[in-house]
Amino acid sequence: MPSASTLALFALAALALIAIPGPNMVYIATRSMAEGRSAGIASALGLLTGTAINVVAAAVGLSALIASSDTAYDVIRYAGAAYLVFLGVKALLSRGGDAAAQTPRGSAYRQAIVVQLLNPKVTLFFLAFLPQFVDPGRGPVATQILVLGAVLGALGFALDCAYAFAASTAAQRLKGFRHGHRVTGAVYIALGAAAVLTGGRR
Repeated sequence: MPSASTLALFALAALALIAIPGPNMVYIATRSMAEGRSAGIASALGLLTGTAINVVAAAVGLSALIASSDTAYDVIRYAGAAYLVFLGVKALLSRGGDAAAQTPRGSAYRQAIVVQLLNPKVTLFFLAFLPQFVDPGRGPVATQILVLGAVLGALGFALDCAYAFAASTAAQRLKGFRHGHRVTGAVYIALGAAAVLTGGRR
């Protein structure tokens, strides 16, 4: 079990990292603005579930295995990019209208899980950052990873919910955005392109 000081230091470091704007924040904000606050919260829960799966994978060593293979890394990276482009094209081809009424919350949740699982940088986070806070002398490594992962998940979920509330509030003031499915589609496609162009190991 990590010491209290280690947990506090990890929480501060993790908070600083996850607060940096990235694809997850854009995904949450776009979903919230286009479909409403409940869709943003559902997406935040999906990202949390994806994080939990990554934590378990890291605890059993799968993250290290994937991150050590260039082929596995690229497969995940391109699959993630392709999925984002798919979501973008799907949004562009939709008829618009009241997106909040048209899109089931389960869909937002499931799509967020896939987005998180197909983000190779999350895997690298668990390989390069989290192990710095693991001390084999304080008990089973897997247990420490699970504890640290729980802290990371809680912080990430709190920030994702804050993004969802902020974005949905902004959308209420910009009334027309709820019909901006084309903007949503363009954002997803841009995220997919960015994943391909900037998602390399170096």
